[in-house]
Amino acid sequence: MKFSDYTYLRPNYETYKVEFLKTLQLLTDATGLSEAVNAVQHLNELRGTIETAYNLAMIRNSVDTNDAFYEKEDEFWNEYQPLFQELDFQFYQALLSSDLLEELKTAFPATLFLFAEGRVKTFHSDLIPLFQKENQLCSDFSKLVASAQISFEGEIYTLSQITPFTQSVDETTRRQATEKVTGFYAENEAKFDAIYDEMIQVRTEIATKLGFKNYVEFGDVLMNRWDYDRPMIETYRSEVLQKIVPVTQKLYERQAKRNGLSKLHFHDLSLVFPNGNATPKGTPEELVAKAQKMYHELSPETGEFFDFMVNNELLDLLSKTGKQAGGYCTYIQDYQSPFIFANFNGTSHDVDVLTHEAGHAFQTYESRWIKEPEIVFPNYESCEIHSMSMEFIAWPWMDDFFEEQTNKYKFNHLASALQFLPYGVLVDHFQQEVYSNPNWTPAERKACWRALEKQYCPERDYELFPELENGIYWFRQGHIFTSPFYYIDYTLAQVCAFQFWKRFNVDKDETAWQDYLAICQVGGTKTFLEILNIAHLQSPFEAGALDDTIILVDDYLSSVTEEQIK
Repeated sequence: MKFSDYTYLRPNYETYKVEFLKTLQLLTDATGLSEAVNAVQHLNELRGTIETAYNLAMIRNSVDTNDAFYEKEDEFWNEYQPLFQELDFQFYQALLSSDLLEELKTAFPATLFLFAEGRVKTFHSDLIPLFQKENQLCSDFSKLVASAQISFEGEIYTLSQITPFTQSVDETTRRQATEKVTGFYAENEAKFDAIYDEMIQVRTEIATKLGFKNYVEFGDVLMNRWDYDRPMIETYRSEVLQKIVPVTQKLYERQAKRNGLSKLHFHDLSLVFPNGNATPKGTPEELVAKAQKMYHELSPETGEFFDFMVNNELLDLLSKTGKQAGGYCTYIQDYQSPFIFANFNGTSHDVDVLTHEAGHAFQTYESRWIKEPEIVFPNYESCEIHSMSMEFIAWPWMDDFFEEQTNKYKFNHLASALQFLPYGVLVDHFQQEVYSNPNWTPAERKACWRALEKQYCPERDYELFPELENGIYWFRQGHIFTSPFYYIDYTLAQVCAFQFWKRFNVDKDETAWQDYLAICQVGGTKTFLEILNIAHLQSPFEAGALDDTIILVDDYLSSVTEEQIK
C-alpha cells in the first residue's frame, strides 16, 4: 500500500478514552499474569492507533505547511496530544503500581518500565495547558522557518534551496547567499526571540511545578538518560573541548591553505575545496535508484527494506515552497512503515540523507516486532548510532554517487563528522546555561551563545556578518526550539559510529555487519550501554574513547594528500 493510501482519521478523544480506561481497569484488576499481559497488549494496540494518526498528520503537515486541512490537524494535535499523554501517564502509573509488576517485567522489555518511570516524573494533568502551549510554540517556530522566501539572483528560494549558493566556488556568490540566509534570521530576530523566550518560561514552569530544580534536570529525565547523568555529560564536553577542538582547527587551517586564503571568513567555511565541494551525480530519481542498488548489494535485509520504502512511496525528498526545513525519519505504527522526510538541494547532503535517515528507517523496519510504541526507536543517543554508522557503511558505494569526486566526498564526510563534535556539545552547553538562567534576556542568551561559540568553534569569523557576531546563529538550530536537549546525543553516537567506520572500512571486519544488524533488531528494548555491548563498541564515556577517536580519524585524514582530493 502506498503512503498516499494510508488513511488518516482524526481520533475521537472521548470515545478513545472510554475504551482506554476500560482496558486500563482490566490491568489494575488483573489477578494473574495472562490477564495483565492481555490488557497491556490491548493498550499497546490502542496507543499504536494514536501514534499512527499523530504521525500521519505530522508528516503531511510538514510536507506542506500551507495545506489548510493538515494545518487544522496540527492545531488539533497541539491541543489534544497532551490529553492522550495524560492517558498514557495513567497507564504508566498502573503498570508501575501493579501487584504483578515483577511478573510483568518478565513479559515485556525492561526499557518499557524505565520509560514509564521517567514519564511518571515528567507529567501531571494539571500541566496540560502548559504542554499545549509548548506544542503550539513549536508549530509557530516551524512555520516561521518554513515561511522563508529568499530573493536571490532573480529567483525565490527556501532556506534549503539556497544552500548550494552558500557553497559556491565564486566568493561573491557564496558571501551574498550567506548574507541572504543570515538576513532572514536577522529580519525575524524579534520573532525568534519571542518564541524562544516564551518556550523557556513555559518549560521552566513545567519543570519547577513537577519538583525539578530547573528544566535541565527535567530534560535529562525526559530524554531517558538511563546510563549516564549531567556530570558525565559535562566531563565529556570538557574532553571534546580540550582534545577535539585543537584537531578540528588543524583541519580548518588546512582548508584555508588549500583554498588559497590567509584566513577563513564564515562564508568560506562551507567551501571545503577550491574547485567546489563534491556533488552527487544524477537526478533525485537516479540517486534513489543508486541507493536501491546499494542496499541490495549490502545485504538481503537492506535490499528488502529499501524496496519497501520505494514501492510504498515512503520517501519525500524534494525541497519545495511551504515544506518544513530539515529532515527526519519517523515510524507509522499501524502500517509498520518507516517514513523519510528530506529537502534535496543538489549538495552531498542529498546522499547523506539517503544513508543517515535510511539508517533510522532500517532500524525501525527491523524492529517491527516491537509493539510498545515508545520503544520501537531506542533513545536518541542510541538511534543515532544506526544513522551515522550507516553513512560510513555506505562508503564502498560512494563511487556510484560521486564518481571522480569520491575521494573529496569521503574526506569531507569524515572531516566534517569530526568537526561536528565541538558544535554538537556547544548546543548542549548553551541549553544548559539557558535553562539554568531562565530569567535571562534575549540579549544575554545571545551573548552566552557567542561566548561558547568562541570556545568550541573558534574558526567562526563573523567579521563580515555583524548579526552573527551578535549571537543569532543558533536560531537555525531547530532542535534548540522544538527538541530541547536533543543534540549531544548526536555527538555520543558519532564517537560510536567512528568505531564502525574503522571496522567496516579500515579493518574490513567481517563481524561488523552482524553487530550492526543486531542493534537494529533490538530497537529500543535495550539501554544505550547495553546496545554498545551488543555491537562490541566502546562507550564514549570510557577513559580513552575520545583519544582513540582522534587518533584513528586524524591519522586517516592526515594520510590523504591534497593531490588525492583535487
